[in-house]
Amino acid sequence: MKMKMSAAVRSLAAPLSLLLFLRVQQIAEGCSCAPIHPQQAFCNADVVIRAKVVEGKEVSSGDDIYGNPIQRIQYEIKQIKMFKGPAQSIEYIFTAPSSAICGVTLETSGRKEYLIAGKLERDGKMYITLCDFIVQWDMLTATQKKSLNQRYQMGCDCKIVRCPSIPCYITSRNECLWTDWVTEKSINGRQAKHYACIKRSDDSCAWYRGVAPPRDEFLEVIDP
Repeated sequence: MKMKMSAAVRSLAAPLSLLLFLRVQQIAEGCSCAPIHPQQAFCNADVVIRAKVVEGKEVSSGDDIYGNPIQRIQYEIKQIKMFKGPAQSIEYIFTAPSSAICGVTLETSGRKEYLIAGKLERDGKMYITLCDFIVQWDMLTATQKKSLNQRYQMGCDCKIVRCPSIPCYITSRNECLWTDWVTEKSINGRQAKHYACIKRSDDSCAWYRGVAPPRDEFLEVIDP
């Protein structure tokens, strides 16, 4: 009898395991983000700020087209510096209530400082998702911190092209090839941490490294 029960359990376990795997996969696929270089994230964002989060709560944000209430997490922040954005300070940031729909969870103790990039909605509110560039301030490199002030903005006319596998190429003079994934198996590699893609005097773009203002220290796109 015990052997029969064990076999029955095993026969149920496989479908249940598959069901659980599919459910987890669906949740994971609910929010899918393409890897992005910090400079490109800066250029794509409407707002980029350094801030502390002091409170978070769920709020209603109107109704959808079917009359169902739209819930969001409202984070109250203490803005330390704005690198890009509107003239007025940002007091609140909004996000979806679940990571499955790209909602962002931030620590609300007020002790951690974050770099937060996001979008402005029509009503002027700042909205963030898991696809935005959001990182603890002390995790940024010195180059990344310096680049927020000017260098990333200088490269917004350039395009950073991610290389997922070899071979890969650029197709335009205004592109820089981002090869961290193939060289280091990480999207947080040397180019992401220490380089910016800057337009040169001949209107071509190339990788530049350093914390001093760009001069001649460019890295050719064929040798990142």
